[in-house]
Amino acid sequence: MVEGKEINELISIKIIASLDFQNVVANMLNLIFLCKIPTLKSATIQMHKHIQVQAFKMKYSLLIFFFFSLLFAAQGQTESPLENVVITIKKKKTHVSTNEKGELHVNVSTKDALKFKNNGLVRYSDLGASGDGNTDDIDAIAAAHAFANLHGLKVKADEGATYYIGGKERTAIIRTDTDFGTAEFLIDDTEVQNRSASIFMVGSSQQPFKLEGISSLRKNQEKINVSLPTSCLITVTNAHQKHYIRYGLNQDNGSQQTDIFVVDKDGNVDQEAPIIWDFDQVTDVTALPMDQTTLNINGGRFTTIANKAESKYTYYSRNIAIRRSNVILDGLEHRIIGEGDHGAPYSGFITTRDCAYITVQNCILTGHKTYSTIGSAGKPVSMGTYDISISRTLNVSFVNCSQTNDINDKTFWGIQSSNYSKNLVYDNCTFSRFDAHKGVVNTTIRNSTLGHMGINAIGSGTLTVENSTIRGNNLINLRSDYGSTWQGEIVIRNCIFVPEGGKPTSASLIGGSNSGQHDFGYTCYMPEQITIENLHIDDSNHPEDYVGPAIFEDFNEEMTDDSYKEKFPYVITNEIVLRNVTTASGKDLIISSNPFMFKDVKVSIY
Repeated sequence: MVEGKEINELISIKIIASLDFQNVVANMLNLIFLCKIPTLKSATIQMHKHIQVQAFKMKYSLLIFFFFSLLFAAQGQTESPLENVVITIKKKKTHVSTNEKGELHVNVSTKDALKFKNNGLVRYSDLGASGDGNTDDIDAIAAAHAFANLHGLKVKADEGATYYIGGKERTAIIRTDTDFGTAEFLIDDTEVQNRSASIFMVGSSQQPFKLEGISSLRKNQEKINVSLPTSCLITVTNAHQKHYIRYGLNQDNGSQQTDIFVVDKDGNVDQEAPIIWDFDQVTDVTALPMDQTTLNINGGRFTTIANKAESKYTYYSRNIAIRRSNVILDGLEHRIIGEGDHGAPYSGFITTRDCAYITVQNCILTGHKTYSTIGSAGKPVSMGTYDISISRTLNVSFVNCSQTNDINDKTFWGIQSSNYSKNLVYDNCTFSRFDAHKGVVNTTIRNSTLGHMGINAIGSGTLTVENSTIRGNNLINLRSDYGSTWQGEIVIRNCIFVPEGGKPTSASLIGGSNSGQHDFGYTCYMPEQITIENLHIDDSNHPEDYVGPAIFEDFNEEMTDDSYKEKFPYVITNEIVLRNVTTASGKDLIISSNPFMFKDVKVSIY
């Protein structure tokens, strides 16, 4: 049986392939039979997208009008509200235009529609893209994807083309495999209609829906009482509880308690990405069915002409936004030109949100120039600006990726940020930093080199760093603006640590601070156990009064005896396990320059 969602594709194929009225009628009746639709009325209900057809012979015009008025409800177009695109298939030539509302109108000739279907793909030039590097091609690009999405066709950029993308507000929705190849894409951000509008959005045809009857959840809960059509990504919120109440120059009032996890159709929670909070109340639960097939996006040489806006927190998102699960992005390059002495920050050229199982491999990205503004505390602050941003995403891997600029150049901000995500992996990457703002659950950094901003994280689970070189201020910095919290374990093995990239400094492996006086919205923890194995610390360049590398930075300079009282107690590490830790200076590890704070930590040396 043919599913209702396939009807409009079948109809378009049948109609453009028919050369006379008898065949049209036969094909339409056959379609109704194939779909097992008992009436034309139900066919009209199930077919929510309609394709215009032309009467092939005048003598059949009355019958054709009667027949298709029933089946198509006298409509002549396919509308996609999300894409803001109207598609028709008519005999006249293939053409792309816009109306006064900004809607994209795409007509594909019957001849071209049949050719695209036979080839299994659409090229941007097929819909009118010039690729000359001067003409704005975004409408043709969006039209090609809209037609391909409708008919399940691949999209391919033209080899040797340079597609100029100006400031018009237009997002091309990608729902089918796309090959950017070696084509160039020049994205001009100097004058834009909407700085928040993505250039490409990798979207899902699945629609989210609300779940009822879930009033509370427990941490590590294994099952929720639901029955679902397929595996779903669940997002849950408690609007009455605040978490991540930020401290410092960018202080804020926190965010609603939230979590994201995967459940199967029977409600079983994937324990590789568990529920991490107790929800005493649940104010909203949304389920998003996950795409089961892998969507592949390959190649592309993208260059952003940087904005010239005022340096304040007005983030630009002219990017590739991934909003679909099971995506592989392979071989993309992104560069930035035209950065001046001021500019607004970027939220990321590759961004992910509300999805799972994403792989970014063999990609080359670029760090953005650092600009300053006045923070929420009324003092100057450097603005975070990113080429990679991961939010509400599970199981994300960056494999064999690097950046164009020097990872040790402090004039460029750290390349990546993340929020509310789980199971993040760097494998064979060379980046200026790894970062987790509002929590990550489980992180692995292996076979990689990280530059001047190193590893900055808060979260829970296991943070593993192996076979890697870290050149930050600390080997791992637990972000103090969110409480320097890691509820779980840290494992460091077979690594090299070069403190501050080799500049004179007193080295410490684990950095952070927590006075115990600020309410972050949750209890803050140091890692319960830290295992360090086969670590070499290159501390050859150090101050004269250097006493040796510290395992812990001084997390609270005021806590020097029992008289210090914490309003919000900070839970200290239980045990440190050391195996084969060496230093270039020849000096031994010390626990901390504040030994009182860590007096109860057990240190086991093997």
